[in-house]
Parts: sequence; structure tokens; C-alpha cells
Amino acid sequence: MPFVLLVVALLAGGLISLLLLNSALNQGSFQLSRLKKETTALTDEQQALQRDVDAYSAPDALQRRARELGLVPGGSPVFLGPEGRTAGSPAVAEAPPAPSPTPTPTPTPPAAPAATQNPDGPAGPAPSGTPQPTPTPSR
Repeated sequence: MPFVLLVVALLAGGLISLLLLNSALNQGSFQLSRLKKETTALTDEQQALQRDVDAYSAPDALQRRARELGLVPGGSPVFLGPEGRTAGSPAVAEAPPAPSPTPTPTPTPPAAPAATQNPDGPAGPAPSGTPQPTPTPSR
């Protein structure tokens, strides 16, 4: 009898420990799945932010933003030597003239379709130099 109780107790303990181990593994699996989804979302956000940084740091975007702030391109640089001498001539930077806007061509309206069509011939007048066919009467 004591041997049977020992075997039943070991069996019950093994089943309970197996259940706890399985629960812990499932919990870890759910946490891993959640973290993978979060990593994917954060990676997408990081890529979007990197695209924004690349767009803002493009040379044409920097030039446009500098113009909006009232900055002008500098002239030729002036360097100070170790003895205090200057190399180059200092000058005030001046704004380049504003580019003149290019005129945009005005769109031409489409040709009006012929109001009535002649059942015996073409809809419009024949091109010059081409004889027009004469309609034959139907009987």
C-alpha cells in the first residue's frame, strides 16, 4: 500500500510539474509573439523617420529651408593664419537675384466636334487640294 501511494504521489507531482512547465512555455511564446509584433512596428516607424531625415537633409531641401529663413550663400572664404594674417578678402554676402518665373503655357481648348454628320461623306470639310466626292442619288 505505501508503495502504491508513493507511485501515485510521484505521478501526480510529475503531471503538475509538466502542467506548470507547459504553462510557462506558452506564456513565453505569447510574450515572444507580442515582442515580435512590437519590433516590426518599431522597425517600420524607424524606417519612416529615416526617410524623413533623408528628405530634410537633401541638398535642395536644405537650400529651400535656408532661403525661407533668409540665409544667403556666402562668398569666397577668408582664412586666418597662425600669425594673424588673413588669406582672401572679406566681403559681405549678397543674396543672388530671385529667379524669374517661367511662363506656363495656357492650355488650348479641344476642338469642338461637328454638330451634324453627313451620312454620305466625311463629317468635316475635306482637306484643301483633295477633290470632294459627289454623292450619288439613291433610287
